Amino acid sequence: MERLWGLLHRTQRLSPRPSQTIYKRVEGTQQWRLEEEEEDGEEGAEPPIHFCPMELRGPDLGSRAGKQNLGLWAATARRAAPYLVLTTLLIFTGAFLLGYVAFRGSCQTCGDDVLVVSEDINYEPGPDSHQGTLYWSDLQAMFLRFLGEGHLEDTIRQISLRKRVAGSAGMAALAQDIRVALLGQKLDHVWMDTHYVGLQFPDPAHPNTLHWVEAAGKLGEPLQLEDHDVYCPYSATGNATGELVYAHYGRPEDLQDLRARGVEPAGRLLLVRLGEISFAQKDDAGKLLLGAQLTVSAWTSPSSQVHLGTGDPYTPGFPSFNQTQFPPVQSSGLPNIPAQPISADIASLLLRKLQGPVAPQEWQGHLPVSPYRLGPGPGLHLGVNNHRVSTPISNIFGCIEGRSEPDHYVVIGAQRDAWGPGAAKSAVGTAILLELVRTFSSMLSPCSQPTLLPGFRPRRSLLFISWDGGDFGSVGSTEWLEGYLSVLHLKAVVYVSLDNAVLGDDKFQAKTSPLLISLIENILKQVDSPNHSGQTLYEQVMFNNHSWDAEVIQPLPMDSSAYSFTAFAGVPAVEFSFMEDGQAYPFLHTKDDTYENLHRVLRGRLPAVAQAVAQLAGQLLIRLSHDHLLPLDFGRYGDVVLKHIGSLNEFSGDLKARGLTLQWVYSARGDYIRAAEKLRKEIYSSEESDERLMRMYNVRIMRVEFYFLSQYVSPADSPFRHIFLGHGDHTLDALLDHVRLLRSHGSGDPRAASSGVAPGLGFQESRFRRQLALLTWTLQGAANALSGDVWNIDNNF
Repeated sequence: MERLWGLLHRTQRLSPRPSQTIYKRVEGTQQWRLEEEEEDGEEGAEPPIHFCPMELRGPDLGSRAGKQNLGLWAATARRAAPYLVLTTLLIFTGAFLLGYVAFRGSCQTCGDDVLVVSEDINYEPGPDSHQGTLYWSDLQAMFLRFLGEGHLEDTIRQISLRKRVAGSAGMAALAQDIRVALLGQKLDHVWMDTHYVGLQFPDPAHPNTLHWVEAAGKLGEPLQLEDHDVYCPYSATGNATGELVYAHYGRPEDLQDLRARGVEPAGRLLLVRLGEISFAQKDDAGKLLLGAQLTVSAWTSPSSQVHLGTGDPYTPGFPSFNQTQFPPVQSSGLPNIPAQPISADIASLLLRKLQGPVAPQEWQGHLPVSPYRLGPGPGLHLGVNNHRVSTPISNIFGCIEGRSEPDHYVVIGAQRDAWGPGAAKSAVGTAILLELVRTFSSMLSPCSQPTLLPGFRPRRSLLFISWDGGDFGSVGSTEWLEGYLSVLHLKAVVYVSLDNAVLGDDKFQAKTSPLLISLIENILKQVDSPNHSGQTLYEQVMFNNHSWDAEVIQPLPMDSSAYSFTAFAGVPAVEFSFMEDGQAYPFLHTKDDTYENLHRVLRGRLPAVAQAVAQLAGQLLIRLSHDHLLPLDFGRYGDVVLKHIGSLNEFSGDLKARGLTLQWVYSARGDYIRAAEKLRKEIYSSEESDERLMRMYNVRIMRVEFYFLSQYVSPADSPFRHIFLGHGDHTLDALLDHVRLLRSHGSGDPRAASSGVAPGLGFQESRFRRQLALLTWTLQGAANALSGDVWNIDNNF
């Protein structure tokens, strides 16, 4: 700064000396008048300074003296004009040089914190700040440069070669290696968190079996299951016998279609295809519609858990730090029917044995069987003997503390465990997580050359997590949420999941909370497409569909680790995936999910696609951890409610005929939209440099997701309390499915069954009123909370 002041002082000395207009007392009068003095003076001499009380009056135009004074004023203005212009130019030049040196100065303060500003907004540090300043483009360039120095492909290959089933010795060794790797970076905190959870494994002494059943009811010859390590964790155990029926994907509507075609699925073994919905949803569909005599068999031999939920199903709603602290209880999402995966070869054999009607064209598949029939077929006997084992699992954490809001966390995580090689399932995500840790750690480091930009520190804390127990239903992440829920719903800003990030390269999807949609759109415009040269990811998705969000945005599924963050904890979350266009990645959850197979499916573009995911996730983290105002679009939920209300409007006449109305929901939505617009206007008219005000706004914004967790249901009974994304009678989807029963004429609706509506009961007015009240008051509460202080709430409810 001394150099800058010296430069400005020298500029003043080199400027021409202007005429000095000075007020002087005129002897013998009480008046003050202007006299003009030309002062040449020596270079560097200071002009005289007079401090005295004075009254400045304009000339009296009605007198001779006034006319003389007017002439003096005009002459003074003519002489001063060029000097005023020159002085203005000098001041502007000095200010420009000051700004340039302050913003783009050399690396004299390497290692100090750096403020990040956008290209068109200048942020002034406080008077006691010793921070430099970075532009957004500078920070992007720094991030991409350090990220490019990594070895992402080699890390994916090495992790996929390691055996890492949850609870195994191989997993324990990998956990220690990752912990050591984090300790080697410039993180502020590194620690591990251990939970003791109930996991289900095959019983080596009593493997699962599948037999033909002879006409007399005796067991016939067995069908070889090929690999006894392939199973469905959390399947009901025991034996099931029945005729075989083909049920397509096993969705509620598929089972309803079977009945419509004269094939009763109840009490029979169902053969279902992999895909469309999760294994847990297939099992749950059978439980809800058909009772306890259904057995589900899915082909392609994946190992996939069938608990309709997340976390340890034996301590629902509670953390599994020590199971003995809680009474024995089980999740309502545990199935009561057996399930077992089978190979494509056994599926082909079974399909050939089926009789009955030919399956619809859209049910026909690619196995060497033509045509597929619905059945029934011969009798089968399935025995499932899996057993529960209390297993320690460990999550690993690394943290970079924030500069201004260290108590607000931007969280990014990846599953570490896998049943097999798990290249796509967890090796890619773990490798990207480690590369992001290394990259952000490098950005924190002081630079070694004066031409480089200084290091930086984010405004908010960055939390990097490697999860254990992911293949058993996001057990590690859910148990952590359950253990620290009272803290995290106040401090966690966003969760970014790296699971299943690379399953192809044809198209890109983001499963996300609506709050993040606008930010994702912005980041997609700044990341290059990995397989379309010269295009950004945004241009790639817009090429196929001009409605980019229809092409990209999907709701969070229950089998994503991000789901629990939003539906259980009320934290907005996102999971990115590159996918193949058409056929899904065929090796997920199998022992064929190897690095070589993933590389082959992507035709050699695995490194480029993984790098694109890292760029996308990294730039998302930068925005979320650095922007003064959190870039979460809190107005989006108004559109979500409007979309659902559009579906409900179809039944307004049916409800009116029963003396019922949806007006409460309409009013609550209106209040939410008004509260969001009011907050937006407040933010727009506020000063971004007001740290206290920005923090108040950020607290309101980051809790919007939490506002949509129903406060009227128990987390232990209904852990997924989110009214838009959750599961249970309190959700908007459950209300819509219930209303559909108004037109089902007692035949039942398969979608209603999927929401927990008991079959055959039809529409129930008392239940409808309760659902409407739960939904409306949760939405109204969100509107009130978004309004801020109680004296600012202005609603028309």
